[in-house]
Amino acid sequence: MDLLEVMKNRRSIRKYTKESIGEEKLLKILQAGMLSASSRNRRPWDFIVVEEKETLEKMSKARAAGAKMLEGAACAIVVTADPEVTDVWTEDCSIALANMHLMASSLGVGSCWIQGRLREAENGQSTEEYLRSLLRFPENYKLEAILSLGMPAEELTPHRLEELPTGKIHREHF
Repeated sequence: MDLLEVMKNRRSIRKYTKESIGEEKLLKILQAGMLSASSRNRRPWDFIVVEEKETLEKMSKARAAGAKMLEGAACAIVVTADPEVTDVWTEDCSIALANMHLMASSLGVGSCWIQGRLREAENGQSTEEYLRSLLRFPENYKLEAILSLGMPAEELTPHRLEELPTGKIHREHF
């Protein structure tokens, strides 16, 4: 499958089976993140892989809304960064997340991006502080997002190239 096909088929999957994704697939997803482009090749990110069901259930409360799928996920990858490494850490982390999202899809693994930066947990804390207390990442590190992973329990239709908003493409000037 070529990259455009992977992109067309990539959908945010929020319902998972109880099946494990397997260590080999998880490793490939993490490698895709580590191979991501970053400003001056600084790679400011650190990934926290969470597979313990109890922790995933607690993480499902890290957002006031939009993180419940973690309760049924096989695992999650929490993407954090040291902002002292580069001022474009959010962009670098986003590229890593996008690569992992695409790799998961290419392997038949469902995934969903759960924004963490600038979001609030169910208990009123920031999502970052909630997850920092749960996962113990350093005080100077910032949270970008969580990628939930699991074998899909739903099948969504692929995107269609004919439906792309091509009016958003401008040539030479706006």
